[in-house]
Amino acid sequence: MNKAIKNLGIGVIGGMLPLGAFLLMNDNSPFTNKSQPTTTLPVHTVNLPEFNPGITENFTAASDRSLHSVVHVKTIVTKTTVVRDPFYEFFNGPGTGQREYEQRGQGSGSGVIMSEDGYIITNNHVIDDATEIEVTLNDDRTYKATIVGTDPSTDLAVIKIDAENLQPMTFGNSDEVRVGEWVLAVGNPFNLTSTVTAGIVSAKGRNINIIAREGKSKAPIESFIQTDAAVNPGNSGGALVNTQGELVGINTAIASQTGSYAGYAFAVPANLVKKVMKDIIDYGIVQRAYLGVQIADITQELKDEKSLASLNGVYIAGVVEKSGADKAKLKEGDVIIKVGSKAVNSPSELQEEIGKRRPGDKVSLTIIDTDGNESIKEVLLRNDAGETKLISKSEVERNTALGAQFGELSSKEMKELNIENGVKINSLGAGKLKALGLTEGMVITKINNQVVTDTEMLTEALRNAKGGVLLEVVSPSGKKDYVGFGL
Repeated sequence: MNKAIKNLGIGVIGGMLPLGAFLLMNDNSPFTNKSQPTTTLPVHTVNLPEFNPGITENFTAASDRSLHSVVHVKTIVTKTTVVRDPFYEFFNGPGTGQREYEQRGQGSGSGVIMSEDGYIITNNHVIDDATEIEVTLNDDRTYKATIVGTDPSTDLAVIKIDAENLQPMTFGNSDEVRVGEWVLAVGNPFNLTSTVTAGIVSAKGRNINIIAREGKSKAPIESFIQTDAAVNPGNSGGALVNTQGELVGINTAIASQTGSYAGYAFAVPANLVKKVMKDIIDYGIVQRAYLGVQIADITQELKDEKSLASLNGVYIAGVVEKSGADKAKLKEGDVIIKVGSKAVNSPSELQEEIGKRRPGDKVSLTIIDTDGNESIKEVLLRNDAGETKLISKSEVERNTALGAQFGELSSKEMKELNIENGVKINSLGAGKLKALGLTEGMVITKINNQVVTDTEMLTEALRNAKGGVLLEVVSPSGKKDYVGFGL
């Protein structure tokens, strides 16, 4: 009995302890000292964005809209190796001792249908050097494709298949793409057709110098959209789409130590893609516009050295004589802060904006001069020859043969090379001459021992040639050589 009472007492006391603690901490408790000063903490209201359960996107609609517009591109690449027999040439003449050996390889990538009648955009490096191109649609139909034109400066190319009633992809506005928004990469990695991966836009206006390192363009334009969507070999030339299924970029490169996905992928912005594609279809080449300035990123060191007002804008390190910038009176030391109404804060952003325009276009630049004064100057854009006229498709065709585009030599260039005639290789696409190892800047002075006088004469001779062809060529250093091949 005493033990039971003892246990009951311990239980009551144990129950009263938390009750007492509660009453002591409660303002309404009779045990609270009302005369003790109290401290009231300030209350701050934080305006957080309203939670939207739909922010976790369902990507099925975007996938459905884009999958049928993305194709698998397979290529056959033929490399020609020329082996020379000097003993044979000694008795039979220059170029006669050459023997061709062919090596064939395969490649693959992706492409995006841009018209119902079969125009497809892809990467230049996907079809570069290809002698055969095969396109497989999402429904497994297969077509042979031809190259319409290429642009090594943006690593883009347009190919064409003979088909109708295809499902083209709709262009989105890449200027409106925001860092942090969802995007999908659609393509054919590792030959796995119709693959969709998701990620976010992690940066814009990114320059990784990949086109410059390849050395295929004298004036590369890199202003990539960076994403963390999984992109692997085979995704090149495929689509980067927004959640509405609109094209916002063409997947082009990855940053990786292994060659496979490592968290960073890069796409050419759709607005630049649209301009390049339209130029190639309408003219056969890209109508490239130039400001005529050397530009530099504004770093803290440059800001301090030149006493610039801020880190914003793009610094003009030099102005090309007689260029559009020179005629508009832009000066070394000026800072470009806007193209039209769009702010530019890196060379890549400036190059992208100018890359969307053609020779003959006028562009308004907001400039801060060396005295700190802000003004707007209008610049007439020109091509690399300093001209404002556009090159017609027929003119391109007259100057193109076997994948090479030719141009006339100036009297100064002839004097420097110590020659009296010849035609220069301005650019090289997939074709026989590139496969033989000829390079941009080489001059062709003779074809089958006939003197080359102008571009039309050379291209006509190359198009009509049958059997063996012997070219006399001069390298940019002035060295003469002979190249023989069969057609």
